[in-house]
Amino acid sequence: VPCRWRCSSRRGGAACPSAGQVRAAFLRFFEERHGHRRLPSAPVRPRGDPRLLFVNAGMNQFKPVFLGTVHPRSELAQHRRVVNSQKCVRAGGKHNDLEDVGRDTYHHTFFEMLGNWSFGDYFKEEACSMAWELLTEVYEIPRDHLYVTYFGGDPSLGLSADEECRDVWLRLGVPASHVLPFPLKDNFWEMGDTGPCGPCTEIHYDHVGGGRNAAALVNQGSPDVVEIWNLVFMQYSREVEGNLLPLPQHHVDTGMGLERLVTVLQNKRSNYDTDLFTPILDAIHKGCRAPRYQGLTGDADVGRVNMAYRVVADHVRTLCVCITDGIYPGFSGAELVLRRILRRAVRFCSEVLQAPPGLLASLVPIVVEVLGDAYPELTRNANQIKDIINENEAAFLSSLERGRRIIERTVQQMEPSTNFPAEVAWSLYGSLGFPLDLIDLMLEEKGISLDSAAFNELALEDVKRKAGGLQAEQTGNTNTHLDVHSLAWLQSSNVPATDDSPKYAYTLGQHGQYEFSPCLATVLMLYRDQSLHKEVGAGQRCGVILDRTNFYAEQGGQDSDQGYMIRLGQQDVLFPVESVHLCGGYVIHEVTAVETLRAGDQLQLFVDEVQRLACMTNHTATHLLNFALRRVLGDSTEQRGSHVTAEQLRFDFDTKGHVTVEQLQQVEQVVQDLIQKNEVVHMAEVPLTLARRVQGLRAVDEGYPDPVRIVSLGVPVENVLTCDSKAAVQTSVELCCGTHLLQTGSVEDLAIISERQLVKGISRVIAVTGGRAKEAREVGQCLAMEVDSVSLRMKQRITSIPEMQNLSKEVGQLTKVVASAAMPQWQRKELQTILKVLQRTANTAIKKLELQKAEKVAQILLAKYCNQPVIIDTVPADSLSILMKVVNQLCDKSPGTSVLLLSPQASGEVLCACQVSKNCLPVFSAADWAVAVCTKMEGKAGGSPIVAKGSGNAKGMQEALTTALEFAQSKL
Repeated sequence: VPCRWRCSSRRGGAACPSAGQVRAAFLRFFEERHGHRRLPSAPVRPRGDPRLLFVNAGMNQFKPVFLGTVHPRSELAQHRRVVNSQKCVRAGGKHNDLEDVGRDTYHHTFFEMLGNWSFGDYFKEEACSMAWELLTEVYEIPRDHLYVTYFGGDPSLGLSADEECRDVWLRLGVPASHVLPFPLKDNFWEMGDTGPCGPCTEIHYDHVGGGRNAAALVNQGSPDVVEIWNLVFMQYSREVEGNLLPLPQHHVDTGMGLERLVTVLQNKRSNYDTDLFTPILDAIHKGCRAPRYQGLTGDADVGRVNMAYRVVADHVRTLCVCITDGIYPGFSGAELVLRRILRRAVRFCSEVLQAPPGLLASLVPIVVEVLGDAYPELTRNANQIKDIINENEAAFLSSLERGRRIIERTVQQMEPSTNFPAEVAWSLYGSLGFPLDLIDLMLEEKGISLDSAAFNELALEDVKRKAGGLQAEQTGNTNTHLDVHSLAWLQSSNVPATDDSPKYAYTLGQHGQYEFSPCLATVLMLYRDQSLHKEVGAGQRCGVILDRTNFYAEQGGQDSDQGYMIRLGQQDVLFPVESVHLCGGYVIHEVTAVETLRAGDQLQLFVDEVQRLACMTNHTATHLLNFALRRVLGDSTEQRGSHVTAEQLRFDFDTKGHVTVEQLQQVEQVVQDLIQKNEVVHMAEVPLTLARRVQGLRAVDEGYPDPVRIVSLGVPVENVLTCDSKAAVQTSVELCCGTHLLQTGSVEDLAIISERQLVKGISRVIAVTGGRAKEAREVGQCLAMEVDSVSLRMKQRITSIPEMQNLSKEVGQLTKVVASAAMPQWQRKELQTILKVLQRTANTAIKKLELQKAEKVAQILLAKYCNQPVIIDTVPADSLSILMKVVNQLCDKSPGTSVLLLSPQASGEVLCACQVSKNCLPVFSAADWAVAVCTKMEGKAGGSPIVAKGSGNAKGMQEALTTALEFAQSKL
């Protein structure tokens, strides 16, 4: 690469361009020289696309344009030429590079995609010409280092080679030896199973050069010859049936990884040797006790030090970008993936680089310095990023140290040449939140393998248990539900009931975070296979009865807590708590004993705080919802049941009829108002006799303990209990043993995503809160825009049957998506009403267009045959429906005529439709006529004596026409 690089006026005499200059030159080239509109990067959290975890390509934000669903009046629909640099994350889902990051020098979880797009404007000639001009004239890459590929065709799909693209490259001066054809898997791009697609052309760079011919290394995985740019030409649409139809408008979608391009222009062989990474690598070296980064891989990388540098440098970039865009480490979806990325980085910092805590967060300013000019949102959120990283690192480091000791201890006790026990791995995975790949990596370093088959069995059991499967439930009952004899023995032996008041021991910290108090407990008894024991051996599942606990047992419609126990003084042995149940005052914790458990053992109890907090949020939201339903639907609305999990809440209630769209909106608004007020949630235990006096209190006829717990929103419990208090009418006041938030503002948002009648008079709603509610609203907004777009297109005067049929299919597919998407129920009902009308409109329009077309064909045939008793002919028809309508029209206009028509299709199929005059019955049968004809074409047919239809193969069509005439003559 020449040192004199003239792309930027701010070159400053540098021998090679900086990454910032390379990015800026790309954007400026298309914006200034070729009239493209420069757009900012979309956030890496996909907006309204539940199929994606992260934005993983530059084209994601332009999907509505390619799919034709963009709102005609939106800003996006006005664009013709666009350029941008898009933040992308590939970790989790279909495009997942996480496991490869660090092992080599070019895989990343976060990368930047440079791209230019044409929406119905320029096509192959201009796209290739611009790309070649930028690479060879602006970036001054030697032409003999570049190779281009094009689509070589696919006979099975009836697709010929993209010779148009090949000829464009040849005209641009690319030698024929550097223009290479490749098959479908390399050079044909598809958005999905259906939708826009087309051939692509790739530009590859040979790092070696020197006049050699490297054509044989293109697309062969050689590190010397790498793809740098992909230009996709969207000219087809993949239909549901699998066939390809030409798009009415051609689009161009190109993508070039900035990291690879900078590697080429800075004359490096590794992405990590460019100035996108070297400042971060230098900062890592200053903050750890490891040797300086040398770029080593494989066996040469002793102790995996260089791999650790690459993992940390890559992962901290991903963390910064994701957190800035609203994705935080969590327990599901993209949040879970980000949690794995953070924990992987922390582990390499701590164990391999021997860095003190805080190194990861200390790298944030360096990342901001490298990327902040291009993505200013990073600069604005730098402090928040550091806080979130530090908070999650601190939580994981304690778990990491405990997990490392557990693995060390287990390995020491293992027999030689045996697999690592699945039960221990499962406790690490379920209780300490260890990603499975991290467990594998830690074991791999010790030359040990995990018993994957046994681990998968445990995972399957867990899925069945959570799904409430009968077999899992029965298994659980023998360990967690005390039988009558065991319960009687405990009571007669004066074994005290479990004190579970510590489950309510939590407070709000200074920064709004919940702090849960620790709990120390003693094992009173163990329960297994419907009998009490004082000792349970390793590997056995059992119920543990404690003198006290901070775990919430499943009751009052709220899921039980999960977490783990540690034997006091033995921090490296974890007993994962899978479920918790209350029976006769005793709280039974279902665990798998990793080691022998005995009565008298002292245990430290650790609740899964994230799962508990999610349940608290959803339980408080359930009370808000109960109050809102009564406020909107009337005081006669009674609760009939509820179920609270970490993911969602379910609420069943009396109703006199279907809940309307307007009522659902009003219910959500009442809840929103209570959230915005950030009311204090007051909780207190009071004598049941006092609780019964509260005016307006609900469900006091159920069996409640005495004293009973009252949960009141915004009004202190002592005020609720006064004789003249109307608080239970004016706010939410309920008897409840569940765990709740301390202030309603933490709910953040609530969206009802489902409402249906279970039976007459009882409805069920399902709602989500917080981030899930926000996502549901984004999905709803996105789908509303798609429906609006279809509505506008439906109003246009469409005269093409295939075009209207495609629009009808689109309405049908959109109807399915709207029915199944997690979105606000009021919005779903609105969109479903609109879609029903659109579907009827489309079907009516198709019938009308088909009738018009059939009338024209029928007129021609009537003129041709002029009231003859039999009409047998071939006609063009797009479908059997149209062909049948032509037959019907002929017979209506000429009642004495019997008609049989064949219509050859492009696929080689022949359609057949016939109708017999009523005057010819019963001798002449349409069904027999169609069967005789279609049999000659190796096909099938059926129908009634008057009308029939069928199909066959084109090879036998001429013989079939002869048979049709002979059959008719024999019957007349």
